[in-house]
Amino acid sequence: MPKKGIAKKASIKSSKKNPAKKRKFYITTSIAYANGAPHIGHALEAVQADAIARYRRSLGDEVFFSTGIDEHGDKVNRVAQASGITAKIFVDDISSKFKDLKKALSLSWDGFIRTSDKKKHWPGAYKIFKKLEDAGDIYKKEYKGLYCVGCEKFLTEKDLEDGKCPLHKKEPEEVAEENYFFRLSRYAGKINEAISKGKLKILPEIRKNEVMSFLSEGLEDISFSRAAKSVPWGIPIKGTDQTMYVWCDALSNYVSAVGYGRDETMFSHWWPADVHLIGKDIYRFHALFWPAMLMSAKLPLPKNLYIHGFVSIDGQKMSKSLGNVIDPFEIAKKYGTDAIRHYFLREIPSDGDGDYSEKKLVQRYNDDLAKGIGNFASRITNLSNGISVSSRFEPSPKIKKEIVRAEKRIAKHMAEFRIHDAMNALMDLMKFGDGYINEKQPWKNRDQKVLKELVVILREFNRMLSPFLPDAAKKIAKGITEDKGTIKVKKLKPIFPRIENK
Repeated sequence: MPKKGIAKKASIKSSKKNPAKKRKFYITTSIAYANGAPHIGHALEAVQADAIARYRRSLGDEVFFSTGIDEHGDKVNRVAQASGITAKIFVDDISSKFKDLKKALSLSWDGFIRTSDKKKHWPGAYKIFKKLEDAGDIYKKEYKGLYCVGCEKFLTEKDLEDGKCPLHKKEPEEVAEENYFFRLSRYAGKINEAISKGKLKILPEIRKNEVMSFLSEGLEDISFSRAAKSVPWGIPIKGTDQTMYVWCDALSNYVSAVGYGRDETMFSHWWPADVHLIGKDIYRFHALFWPAMLMSAKLPLPKNLYIHGFVSIDGQKMSKSLGNVIDPFEIAKKYGTDAIRHYFLREIPSDGDGDYSEKKLVQRYNDDLAKGIGNFASRITNLSNGISVSSRFEPSPKIKKEIVRAEKRIAKHMAEFRIHDAMNALMDLMKFGDGYINEKQPWKNRDQKVLKELVVILREFNRMLSPFLPDAAKKIAKGITEDKGTIKVKKLKPIFPRIENK
């Protein structure tokens, strides 16, 4: 939420934040599965999380933004074997590609966790398993079921369509082995209570309602290990012939990333997470399994689950078989980081499904960036070229009102994980600025007060733009440099040349 006294930011003078009053803010993405290279869905989640992290930093918060990769499991091992390499070599390559997204998408994550990391991740996974064991929530039993390698989970008959996994269109394998199980059924009531009382908030509301529906049906205990002979690639459970299953291995990344099991000072500072940002395909695990594990381990729950939707491609589901999987590196290389970030943050609803097409991306670029933000910055710096604006300058109440209004709208939408609406609020401030130029027509008489007011609008717009389009904000800042309470304006070249769509 906006801080008190925010209206003062409408003047040129910047307010200094007191470091002693910093709030901590810990945000995570889900960790991508290491069975293939990054695609547009991974990029969407990363950019959304980055915008939230950067926004909180802009408020003066102390932020830790964690992302990473889930590298274990039968599927990864099989893909590596089919490629003629070891699983370790395979995941090292995949991990490096996900790390490369940081530069390609201008991400600002602080930590990148890998589940194969024996120093950073394994101690936390072992510790949480032991906590669950000490609580009496881990037990061993014979199990026979239908196992989908693609999903890396057991399915029931009612989950299947024509005897096949509905997601991977393959018949599951029959597996019979002795595994460790976690008493998930013990925690249905406690999870219901936590969500009902707002201790664990789930957004959007439709996902919360679905979770409550699952809880009303009761929960079954879940498999927490696999036989090492079946799944050798993973974290071995000490003193057994079992490999830790995905729930304890992967979900524990959120605590191991901030020191659980290896640096308790770091962990106590950052945990609980303020936000887990995840896709709707995995929200049940995060809304049911993960809170139950934390309750069993006597650890605080995360404060929020923000759940985004899927991205279709030209109206079709993204699928390797359809050949429509989009490479985010290619988009960024062709159109620039700002183009892809802007599309993800404004065109794709933060709390629902969206669609990607190259045609729409080019249209968004030309309308919002070239004719919009780029032209807005050029108009103001061209008209105000060479002037200086003192920190003592006060714009009119009308200007202040619009700036404060935009800031409040952005704060409200960001608190509700409606990044697309926050972007709309920001673009409305730009439209107000354009309208003010057209109304005052400063090119006729170079009215110094009007020009200085336009500089204030551009400066504040750019400050609010920075969390969403950091590269664009840096380019605009070159035209309105500030030193010792004075802004000096110089003419900017077009920062978003129009794309001719052929």
